[in-house]
Amino acid sequence: MTIVSSWPRDFPGLGVPTQRMAERINEISDGRITTEYFASGERVGGFDVFDEVASGNAQAYSSADYYWKGKHPGWAYFTAVPFGMTYTEISAWIEFGGGQELWDEIAGEFGLKNLAAGNTGCQSGGWFNKEINTADDLKGLKMRIPGLGGDVMAKLGASPISVPGSQIYENLVSGAIDATEWVGPFNDYFMKFYEAAKYYYHPGMHEPGSMLAFGMNASWWGELTNWEKDVIRAACAEGNAAMMNETNANNGEYLAKLVNEHGVEVREFTDEIYDSFGEAAAEVFEDARSHSPLVVKIDDAFQSSLRELGAWQKLAGAGYSVQRNRVLGI
Repeated sequence: MTIVSSWPRDFPGLGVPTQRMAERINEISDGRITTEYFASGERVGGFDVFDEVASGNAQAYSSADYYWKGKHPGWAYFTAVPFGMTYTEISAWIEFGGGQELWDEIAGEFGLKNLAAGNTGCQSGGWFNKEINTADDLKGLKMRIPGLGGDVMAKLGASPISVPGSQIYENLVSGAIDATEWVGPFNDYFMKFYEAAKYYYHPGMHEPGSMLAFGMNASWWGELTNWEKDVIRAACAEGNAAMMNETNANNGEYLAKLVNEHGVEVREFTDEIYDSFGEAAAEVFEDARSHSPLVVKIDDAFQSSLRELGAWQKLAGAGYSVQRNRVLGI
């Protein structure tokens, strides 16, 4: 089983958990499924993994499916969309809310079978080389930001640029881009973005619960036994939870390192900016829906589930966190 990845070799937060998951397929199957893992650039480029697997040249990829929105905007919903679902919400939707069936439908059109295999939770708003005090400050900004989040920035006058993670630092340092989003403190610390941009904004509207994909060639998947499929499902489920847990365990520590060791200034987007994000996002969703009946079907299901899940989280998880942090002074 050849696995190609969009992540750098041994990269904390994204690369390491994916490599670990590839090893777990070997272990769980007791060697009956053997894997060969290639990091970004080792066999194909980080953005070439989709075609490599769809063509049958490799059996699986680890990536973020919103990278393929140029092929079909419906892919974006299966990583993250602006003002979308958190980790707990998207996991619930995929497993018990009909999300997997819709994912199977779009993936099937491209000869793929995809499973959730990681999540980074709510991402930071990004690194900027200047203060962002109003939505007008985004105009003319060259920002690395993929997915529908990039389309939101374009609506507000920024120029979204999509480059693989391995190329972001050099573009930021050279001035080819003025800003970038990546993941969160744990992942971003090792990218050294603080050497070129000191303003670290939160929270990110673009990726509230970014789900990573393990995309497999559908013909190859179809030839597996039920037991072999269950092994891969088990490894993906384990990897999905482990990545989120590892990210949560490290983000607080590395946020402190960014601030205390490197003088990073943590800033919060104003309500006015967030309202502008919301208005632009509404236009982006309308644009996406005009693409095809399948996008309308996916968007309708996603937005309906989001409102049901969000109503409960407002009372439970989110509501509790606000009150707990108030009482404890966090």
